[in-house]
Amino acid sequence: MTGRPDEPQLRAWMQAAIAGDGAAQAQLLSALAPRLRAFFRSRGTRPEDAEDLVQETLIAVHTKRALYDPGQPLTAWVYAIARYRLIDRWRREGRRGVQIPIDTYENQLAAEEHEAGDPVRDVATLLSSLPAKQRRAIELVKLAGQSVREAADATGWSESDIKVSVHRGIKALARLVAGPPGRGSQS
Repeated sequence: MTGRPDEPQLRAWMQAAIAGDGAAQAQLLSALAPRLRAFFRSRGTRPEDAEDLVQETLIAVHTKRALYDPGQPLTAWVYAIARYRLIDRWRREGRRGVQIPIDTYENQLAAEEHEAGDPVRDVATLLSSLPAKQRRAIELVKLAGQSVREAADATGWSESDIKVSVHRGIKALARLVAGPPGRGSQS
């Protein structure tokens, strides 16, 4: 694709798509498809599987677009979704990683580093989808390493409230990462 759209253009299309602009949505998905195709193929995915993963990722980008934080790079967010889709596929197939020829390994690492995004940003994006109470409890107990008692003191909530909020938040995050139910049960 000549004149490959850059990050600011992709972001602009995403923001317009979020606002309901169908043409911007179509442009965004069309621009992302070749990038995703290359992403999946570079990870040893068969062409027919890569195409399925591209479609699954584009659907996820569309359905989860309200979760996108416009202050963050769009491509990193999209590649994070793509990685989750690929990992889900590997789990369904029972795969444990991918075989990459050694001569392309250095290039693969450079591409992964560029596309991978920031794990802290990925976690922040996931956490932003939680209710404020669950998000705060997880931030204090799981991310900041505070005890349940310390988190309760910091928030003014009961220890029981903190425990329940962490538990529910973790379950909600697991559902988000897993995606919609029944995804792998196609006949």
